[in-house]
Amino acid sequence: MSGSRIADRFDLLKKRGGSGLVTFLTAGDPDFETSLQILKKLPASGVDVIELGMPFSDPMADGPAIQASSQRALKAGINLKKIFSIVEIFRAEDAETPIVLMGYYNPIYIYGIERFVSDAEAAGVDGLIIVDLPPEEPEMLNVIENSRIQFIYLVTPTTNDERLPKVLKHASG
Repeated sequence: MSGSRIADRFDLLKKRGGSGLVTFLTAGDPDFETSLQILKKLPASGVDVIELGMPFSDPMADGPAIQASSQRALKAGINLKKIFSIVEIFRAEDAETPIVLMGYYNPIYIYGIERFVSDAEAAGVDGLIIVDLPPEEPEMLNVIENSRIQFIYLVTPTTNDERLPKVLKHASG
């Protein structure tokens, strides 16, 4: 056991010689209770890692389905505090399935970076994907690196050889 639910899950999958299923769900869509009930059922349905989307009013990197789910969740009143509550309630029943929050930097910045990381860690979040956070943003990265939360960067086929080491320097999970 590494102490990281993400690493432990991938170690288990490797030992089994199989692949893993990572599933995305927008927190709060269509409402708090329904998304919580869906989240609770995912591990028993074969999901190995859960990506829990943090709705944002301007999800520029997402397609129409996730944009629509974000709008529904926001209309239903979801916010970061409620997302942490969803994770905390889930963790009371499931201490093993990794949860990775995925979203945009703006709501985190407004919430407060240190407060966000502290609250996410306390709720039981394992990883974080911030689609619009460049590796040159030291404040967020420094706070994350001093926590148990793993930061997962996304790279694309067009990420060049000069940029890739900068991205990988701060990546984990």
